[in-house]
Amino acid sequence: MSKYSYEFKKKVVMDYINGKGGYKSLCKENGIPSQTILRDWISAYKEFGNKGLMRSREKKNYSFEFKMHVVELYLTTEVSYRELALSLGINNPPMIAKWVTDYRAVGPDALRPKRKGRKPKVSKPKKIIPNTGKEKAESEYLKQLEDENLRLRIENAYLKELRRLRLEEEKQARIIHSLRGEFRLKDILAVTGFPKSTYMYWQNRFERENPDEKLEKEILDIRKVHKDYGYRRICGELRNRNIFVNKKKVQRIVQKLNLQVTSFTHKSRKYSSYKGKVGKIAPNRINRRFNTSVPHQKITTDTSEFKYYEVDSKGRMIIKKLYFDPFMDMFNGEILSFGISQKPSAENITSALDEAITITNDCSYRRTFHSDRGWAYQMKAYSQKLKENRIFQSMSRKGNCHDNSVMENFFGILKQEIYYGKVYYSYEELKQAIIKYIDYYNNKRIKQKLGWLSPVEYRINALVA
Repeated sequence: MSKYSYEFKKKVVMDYINGKGGYKSLCKENGIPSQTILRDWISAYKEFGNKGLMRSREKKNYSFEFKMHVVELYLTTEVSYRELALSLGINNPPMIAKWVTDYRAVGPDALRPKRKGRKPKVSKPKKIIPNTGKEKAESEYLKQLEDENLRLRIENAYLKELRRLRLEEEKQARIIHSLRGEFRLKDILAVTGFPKSTYMYWQNRFERENPDEKLEKEILDIRKVHKDYGYRRICGELRNRNIFVNKKKVQRIVQKLNLQVTSFTHKSRKYSSYKGKVGKIAPNRINRRFNTSVPHQKITTDTSEFKYYEVDSKGRMIIKKLYFDPFMDMFNGEILSFGISQKPSAENITSALDEAITITNDCSYRRTFHSDRGWAYQMKAYSQKLKENRIFQSMSRKGNCHDNSVMENFFGILKQEIYYGKVYYSYEELKQAIIKYIDYYNNKRIKQKLGWLSPVEYRINALVA
């Protein structure tokens, strides 16, 4: 039984036509849960009169040709199911939706009438088809083969294009658009299962001029120089070029152009320079207070291990190691000095320390040099050098990398951008890559924490101010 009677529908529709209320008030007054229901009643009444409000009790059987005609109308025009149902005199729009869905999933065979009744348990002997019927069956079978051949050709052409391009909505629509010269749109959509509304949405945008063409060019120029810049850092660099744009828009363009950074992978085992207590242990004066407003006041250092490969005299590939000892200013993250050697050496660290002390002599406050508890930083020569220059020595707690997280963070960035995922085949090759990166890091690589400036630019601006 219908939920709403003909008399009730007629009364509500006439109230709307006579101006007694709008969609919202009439639905509320008559207990109709959705305004869409009332809109359908009014559309049906305007199109078919009283018959549009009556529920048809007769069970209609639609022919295969009529169903195909309806499906083709929907796929080749931009009308909705409801509008198409009203124009064809069908009181059940969801039935059209089912026909279209079945056609897309199976093809024309889904719309053919099915045999009624139960399937016989014992198969009946095949009837001998007379000559006239045999010709008709052959032509129908030939039509099925042609439909299948067409479907396979479209599918093959579509998959070839998908192998070349990534499976994205816009690119899928472009592939379908490129195939329209060879196949009909309704056939392509039926085989690919791509929604018609989505295709029409993208088709209207294919001929548009790209409003972000200049911005995309700027982003590509930035990535040529800074290969490991993500969308946040690209956004900061654009601001430095007086181009102000929302970071989410930059992120969308980076994804569209396939410029996502892929160098950040899983980290390898970290080098540990801790050998127990071999000298004097200094207190943790920094105590994770890494920020400072005074250049060259707080300096931190650590040692990191890198691996490279060499071929020996017997042609075997052997692993060798390089050790990097930088000194960093906590004020702006600038690398003041560094040492590179093929083995952990006190001489390498001491020479980098001497250079760092010379550079920071201009600080008007007493300086603090922080490190972990590595054997080199416990040496008497190291601590004595700091005492002679009236520099406080600070050390992290045992086994606590967070007490020197500033330096650990720098090592992580360095290795992600030039080391992980790349193989070096000589000591000099790896050494030159690190030296080149330090220059880039100090002078060109911008940071959000520094107002999208490089460490050197930030220090110069602070001194000028």
